[in-house]
Amino acid sequence: MNTFLAPRGVSADETVALHRAHLSKGRSQLAAIFGSLVEQSASGSRVTTTDGQEFLNCGGYGVFFTGAGHPHVVTAVQQQAEKQALSTRLFLDPAVGLAARELTSVAPAGLERVHFSGSGTEATETAIKLARAHGKRRLISMENGYHGKTVGALSLTANSFYQDPFRPLLPDVDHVPFGDTAALAETLGADGDACVVLEPVQSEAGVIVPPPGYLKEVATLCREHNAFLVVDEVMTGLGRLGAWWGCDLAEVRPDVLLVGKALSGGVVPVSAVLATPEAFEPFDSDPFLHTSTYSGAPIAMAAARATVEVIRDEGLVDRAAETGARLLEALRAIAADRAPGLVREVRGVGLLIGVELVDASQAGELLLELVDRHVVVNHSLNAHPVIRITPPAIITPDEETQLLQAVDGALSAMAKKF
Repeated sequence: MNTFLAPRGVSADETVALHRAHLSKGRSQLAAIFGSLVEQSASGSRVTTTDGQEFLNCGGYGVFFTGAGHPHVVTAVQQQAEKQALSTRLFLDPAVGLAARELTSVAPAGLERVHFSGSGTEATETAIKLARAHGKRRLISMENGYHGKTVGALSLTANSFYQDPFRPLLPDVDHVPFGDTAALAETLGADGDACVVLEPVQSEAGVIVPPPGYLKEVATLCREHNAFLVVDEVMTGLGRLGAWWGCDLAEVRPDVLLVGKALSGGVVPVSAVLATPEAFEPFDSDPFLHTSTYSGAPIAMAAARATVEVIRDEGLVDRAAETGARLLEALRAIAADRAPGLVREVRGVGLLIGVELVDASQAGELLLELVDRHVVVNHSLNAHPVIRITPPAIITPDEETQLLQAVDGALSAMAKKF
């Protein structure tokens, strides 16, 4: 019997060389800036590198809401893999039905149908196709919004840096300012042929929180103009904002809700589209209209179902709200005290927090300073001066202290340097 073992004894230099030879030279160059560190293992809020260093993981682009390798999720995946990792897709599979029931049990009321896929951008593509199936040929998204990088999703991701090399993209796509309902109303028009796609809080745009009542006003406009409403909660959903969904905070039920990131439990990539029965009708009528070989794969379904159970049973939504409020207040105080000339603003909701620096180079410096202090955070793809702090909801009080001390030390060092 062949036995597969995880790679051991691979040096950092060899890993960099492998990336350079077979993957992306640019990625290996970027890694060099951070000391060519190589991940070896991860558990909970921690990630360990091959040289034995341990880091507090407040990055991962929102994936690790339940932490890395949560025992309940890992056990569920292991048990499913031993029984059946993938299905024939000819016969019915209980794992996907159970995962769908679990996910819809915590979804906004009325979102009863589910289509599973492997990534957030695939979920966006699914939503676009549902909208098209209903005759909604015009797409409207928000300036600086982010919805993925496959061609359809990229048409909605309003950033020319990512779009220009791949034009022409989808036709009939408009971008309007986030938070501006007047501009949206004007763009919607009277034809009833539009689909609006937006995030409750723009994450890659630098954690942009809209004006109070904005999402509800958008939903009202969509009803008035007979438009299809898609809310992208790939980053914000499943507790990240201190509520199950940003839609819950806004008291909005969209036609379609996109789910991803945290749904993986930090173990197996998976995403989902939740829809009302009316919105889902084209897929109900023809099960082959939109398919994917790995959609609803049993191993991914085990992860998704177990993740929802962990978030619910461990009270992680409330923990995210409470921890996020503490961290936001403390980070604002640190920024005002240590680096008033460097930090423009600290903003966020729940455990999605953005720290905006005066310019992008200073944001890069802050990333490096935090790595030096053994804390991992992320930059923002559509707002380079902003770093994002996305701790897991399982972060402990001691780890909160470590994070705050690291930010304090990093900003103090930068204040002296700049």
